[in-house]
Amino acid sequence: MSKIIDGKLVRDIVKDELIKKIEKLDVKLTLVVISVGDDPASRVYVSQKEKLAKSIGYNFINLHYDNITEDKLISEINKLNIDKNITGIIVQLPLPNYLNKERIINSLNPLKDVDGLTNYNLIKLIKKEEALIPCTPKGIITLLDYYKIDLHKNIVIVGRSELVGLPLFHLLLNKNATVTLCHSKTINLKEYTKNADILIVAVGKKGLITKDMVKKDSVIIDVGINRIDDKLYGDVDSLCMENSRFMTPVPGGVGPMTVVSLMENVYLAHLMQIK
Repeated sequence: MSKIIDGKLVRDIVKDELIKKIEKLDVKLTLVVISVGDDPASRVYVSQKEKLAKSIGYNFINLHYDNITEDKLISEINKLNIDKNITGIIVQLPLPNYLNKERIINSLNPLKDVDGLTNYNLIKLIKKEEALIPCTPKGIITLLDYYKIDLHKNIVIVGRSELVGLPLFHLLLNKNATVTLCHSKTINLKEYTKNADILIVAVGKKGLITKDMVKKDSVIIDVGINRIDDKLYGDVDSLCMENSRFMTPVPGGVGPMTVVSLMENVYLAHLMQIK
């Protein structure tokens, strides 16, 4: 039976360390979350961010628009970009389909892009330069570090999204890991997952990975969040715990680390802006 990788425990440790740093500042940092439309899950995520931000000592502003044109939204973002009182800005995803996500995200000042999703920050990450790193990959690395999991192993990532898979691939490469990136077009996925010492799954499909697809004594990081009948499920079947050495639960694994990593990025954005 695997040992649970407790995201809530590590989140609280990171949060306490962050509060100590924030208390030493002579300014109050401000996080702005921009949301458009009426996505129920987004409302929950924005609320979680607000609660954690205020508990750390940040100002929190949610700019919500029921309906807004793309040009108007970018105009509002530009005002925030030049406002010295604003430390970090995120655009809550998903956006309504009529808005161009790429154009809107890349209108953010890269030094305030605390989700780490602008092309500027992604290129910086690839080049091993200082950058604001996407929050979920950042949180996964923090978990692996806390549990002292050796990264010089065979690591397999399933899922190549710009939010998780791609940046995590480069983060792990930067730590000299050997990484294979699988996706929906990968032929015979089991061949890859069965040989993974560390398996990271971020697809969004309940129970995609079954017990027979994982290596004995492997480490499993389940990033999937699948809401079905008001319950949350991961991408990895819970029976995989019987084969693994460590495994993240859903909920309570990667999710808490994503939000606290965002809060870390607000502090880092402040340091980068005052250089």
